[in-house]
Parts: sequence; structure tokens; C-alpha cells
Amino acid sequence: MSRLTTFGKLAVLLLIAGVLFIGYKLISGTGLISPKETKASEVLTNIDLPDAPKNASSTVQPLDLPSSRPANLSTPEVRWLLWAWNAQMGLMLANGGAETTQGSIMASKKVNLKLSRQDDVSQMQAGLVKFAENYKNTGNTDQGSHFVTIMGDGAAAFLAGVNPQLEKLGPDYRAQIVYTCGRSLGEDKFMGPPAWKENPQAARGGVVTAVLRDGDWNIVIKWCADNGIPVNADESTYDPEAMNFIAADTYIDASEKYINGYTEERDEVKKGVRTGKKTTVSVTGVTTWTPGDVMVAKKKGGLVSIVSTKEYRSQMPCVLIGIKKWMEDNPKIMEGLIEGIAAGGDQVKSYSTALKKASEISAEVYNEETPEYWEKYYKGVTETDRRGLPVELGGSRVNNLADNAEMFGLNPGSVNIVEIVYTTFGNIVKKLYPDLVPSFPAGSEVINTRFLKSVLNKSGGQIASADETEFNADDNIRETVSAKSWAIEFASGSSEFSPSARQVLEQLFNDLVIAGNLKVEIHGHTDNVGDPNTNLQLSERRAFAIKQWLERKSASNFPEGRINVFSHGASNPVASNDTPAGRARNRRVEIMMGK
Repeated sequence: MSRLTTFGKLAVLLLIAGVLFIGYKLISGTGLISPKETKASEVLTNIDLPDAPKNASSTVQPLDLPSSRPANLSTPEVRWLLWAWNAQMGLMLANGGAETTQGSIMASKKVNLKLSRQDDVSQMQAGLVKFAENYKNTGNTDQGSHFVTIMGDGAAAFLAGVNPQLEKLGPDYRAQIVYTCGRSLGEDKFMGPPAWKENPQAARGGVVTAVLRDGDWNIVIKWCADNGIPVNADESTYDPEAMNFIAADTYIDASEKYINGYTEERDEVKKGVRTGKKTTVSVTGVTTWTPGDVMVAKKKGGLVSIVSTKEYRSQMPCVLIGIKKWMEDNPKIMEGLIEGIAAGGDQVKSYSTALKKASEISAEVYNEETPEYWEKYYKGVTETDRRGLPVELGGSRVNNLADNAEMFGLNPGSVNIVEIVYTTFGNIVKKLYPDLVPSFPAGSEVINTRFLKSVLNKSGGQIASADETEFNADDNIRETVSAKSWAIEFASGSSEFSPSARQVLEQLFNDLVIAGNLKVEIHGHTDNVGDPNTNLQLSERRAFAIKQWLERKSASNFPEGRINVFSHGASNPVASNDTPAGRARNRRVEIMMGK
């Protein structure tokens, strides 16, 4: 359940002075305990996630690089536990080192910050609890940790584990999400045989090794849902019609299980019933992050990136979590902290010298690898694996204030990405593992935008632009990532949505906006009842109605050129038109996402 990362999240980005572009973990918190009872593999009809911020050019004035000398600030020390993750490059630059240095952005804000790598999620939770207890009982802040950063898609499981303990001190002591330092943009990935990429249905019966209920595991779950592939949540059985999992202790262990040809003997199940057969299963896919993907490519090869956070670009924001009471008691420190991280992000986005310095600081703070390593995999690369296959490796991105305004839905036309991610993956883990995570705190209780809003108000709108993704309306999808039919109901013979369609449209919206780097095609189909030309026109009007609904709901997530519409009338049936049930199946909308 922990993201026991030994290396970090690395991101994709080429920085040209003033212009940024490139083309958006944990959900476990509960250990690797397998369910005791066998149940049918789940078909998750929708996994709803939002789009990431936009990409736009901006002018950012260069700042002097921080020194390596301690700042020796008189303000109280603020402690922060974090994974080794390149989404925090802006934070690294802003602080200047593991402790705030002279000439750093944080020193200018009088924020006395100490950064410590912590790969054990339980220790992160314990650090928050210890801090909150000490703060309430004595008023002191010399024990425990003020903050942690984790993956947004794992935040629900994380807070489900820690907030019940914190709330014993009072509701004001619960942990809350207040900012995003950056996001994974390709590094976290699901790797599998090329055949799975060419035909997702070929992955039925596949066996993926993963840190179960972890953020990278979520990528597989999301991809399966997008392609209608059931998920077997019981890692002690094998379902030949579903995606199956082998538990790994760490992301390195996951990679090594594939490299070493790990196998297990399991009971076969079909529709949740044991067939009485035994089968030997072997690892056919891996979900991991850098350097696990590098290990797979260099030591064995044979797997490609099926899908990653490069496509599901909003799935893994790097969320900052702190104790509500202390944060509310110290608004100036909170605002200085957010301003510092954002300013560091602007510098890293805009200047290669800032990225290089941040890479040096990352190697120091994480005590891992070299500055060149962190810089290389921050940007992301395509390398050839041991079998000659091209494999995309690495990729992360830092956020600035404008990105956060988009992420938290504070701009016109935007939605609260952080809350959608939080709730979506909380519901997933609750659905698949109800004994482990029976409930999680509501997003409205644990997402606090007070400090971000205050910083944005102080800026007067004079901030660098957010990232955005551009699409060419003339380009059709060349590489399909997912294709699925949606049961969106219309009034008979009309392009008006039925009342029951609203809930499905909301699900569709969230499902599409996660894949902010992918184009969307809406294909309208009818049965064969009536005039063929009329049916063709009707299928077009219905597809356009969906396109317009999505674009009106969030112009940020559905910019011009992202969605193309196709009408087919009755020309592509998926069932016989001779029966009412068959005609109902043929009256459908197919959604494709791809590049």
C-alpha cells in the first residue's frame, strides 16, 4: 500500500526561456492484504478523472540561483516528508537544499523548511499524527511532520487511514490537501506486450505485477475500465476473462518479478466461481515508475508503454497535505510556502539553469543517483530496450499558481481536478476492497483552497500562465488508447437528452477529462428503423449534442479541436436489428480516445 519509491517521479518538459510546453501514489495506504473471499471480477464501467491544466507561454523573470549555505533563519522550522519525485522540482529549487539555503526563494519568504525523503507511507501518516498530538497538547512543533506530499489518486486511501486518528484530537486537526507541487506526466506507466497496445481485448487473462492499490496500479484499473475489461481484485485466483494481479512489495520488486520470470499456482475462477482447475500464472505485464521502467527495458525488454500519465495526465497530481489547525493558525507561513513553491515552478519551467540546479538539489535531498539522472528523466526520453523495442521512460512536470487555479477549479470554465481525482480513486478502492477501505473522508472536508485563493488574490492576476494542451481539429486519431460504447439515452427521434442521460454524461465527462493529452472521437450510431438518411442525420445531431455539452461544461478541459464527431447511422450494427434487444444495442454512442 505504500509507494516505496527509491527514485522519483520524473517529468516531461523542454524549457525555452519564457515558453513551456510538452505534450499532463499510493491509493493503498492499507497494505498488501488479499481479500479472503472470492468474488466475480469487476467491470468498472467508468473511472472518472479530470483533465490537467493548460499549457501557455509566459514571461518569467530569472532569479538568482540559491547557494548551498544554510539560511539560518530565526523563524520556526517546518518539516516536510516526501517521496523522491521529480514533480517536486520547483520545491527543490525554491528551498535550495534539504534545509533552506541562503539566496533561496524560501529564505526570501522567511520559510524555514526542512525536507526529508520518506518512502514508507505509514511513517508519513505517523509523522502527521505525532505533529498534531504535540501541537495540541503542548503547542510545540518540534516533533513529527507539518507536511507530506503524496499522489493525488492515493489521497483518499491515505486520509482514510490517518484522519480517523487525527480527528480524535478534534475536527480541526484533520489532514487537508492545500496545493499541488506538480504532476506525473509519463513516468508512471502500465507496461505490457505490444499485442495489448494493438488490441486491448488481448489483455484478458493477463497477469500484471504491481504494488496493489497503489497509484500505478490505478493506471491499469483505469485502462481496463476504458476498454471494458473486467478486473479480478482477488490476487489469489486467476480469471481468464479478466485482468489479474500479482502483488509486489515495491515498484522495484514489481519490475524484478517480470525480469526474473516469476510464477504462481492459482485456482481458476470464472464469474466469481472456482472451476476446480489449477493454473500456473506468470507475469505478463508490469505497472511501475522510474527507474522500474528503466530496469524492465534494460534488463529484459519485450514490454511497451500501454498507457501512462502522459495520456492520463491529471491522474497523479503531487498533493501537499498538512494539519488544518496549524495551517489555519499560520496563514503567513502557508502563503509564503505556496508562493515559494509556485515561484520555483515558474523558474524550472522557464530556464534550463534552474532545472539543472533543481536536479542537483534533488540528488542531494533524495540521496539517490546523479543530477544528470534526475534532469534526464524529468524531461522524459524514448530509449531502446534490450529487445530493440522503443520505450518511453520518465516524465514529470512542475506546477505554478495558474496551474493550481486550474487544478482546483478556481478559473472560469475549469473544474476541481483535485477533488475529482480524490473521489474517483477513493470510490475505486472502496468498491474493489471494501474490507480494507470501507469509507474515506469527503473531498469537501479535506480540500482547503483558502491559502491558494489568498495568494492568487494578492497576485492581482499578475502570474505566469498555466500549461495547456493544443489539438488540431483536422487530425483524426491514429493510435487508439480506448474505445467504449456509452448508453446515453435521447428522446425518441430527437437529439434531446433524456433525464436518465445526465448521470451518464457526468460520468463520461470525468472519464474523458483525465486523458487530457488525448483526442476524443464521438461516433453516433442508430438501429435500422426508419429512413437511412434520416438515421444518418440523427446520429450526427446526437453526437454533436454530446460534444457541445462537454465543451459547455468545461472549456478548459475540452478546448477547440479536441473533439471530432462522426455519424454512421445504421451502417455499423453490433447486434442483429431483428430483435428489440439488438436494436437497443445498436442505438449507441462510441467514444474513442487516442493520439
